[in-house]
Amino acid sequence: MTLHVACLCAAWCRTCESYRPVFEAACAELPQADLHVHWIDVEDESELVGDLDIETFPTLLIADDAQVRFAGPLTPQPETLRRVLRAHLAEAGAAPVDAACALLAQRLRAGAGREPPK
Repeated sequence: MTLHVACLCAAWCRTCESYRPVFEAACAELPQADLHVHWIDVEDESELVGDLDIETFPTLLIADDAQVRFAGPLTPQPETLRRVLRAHLAEAGAAPVDAACALLAQRLRAGAGREPPK
């Protein structure tokens, strides 16, 4: 099963700027088989994000082949991110999400979005 982990941020956001290495390090700790990690600037990649309105940065989206497992803002602490990743990658339950969030997950599954260097 393919898993997508996407962090939605903005280039102007200083919290996002300092969070990127934290996000990349936490994702590097995960099993890498069939894992796609995305760092998405919501302004630079507005076509990818579509109508999804991100009010709080950073916002995390975790999706598998069939459903969105998690979508929401996170406090920018490394342990919070690790805890959310472990919990939502281990379970296959769907999260209630709006249509715009589901559409973003669909676009990621189709191969859109840039992955940070490994």
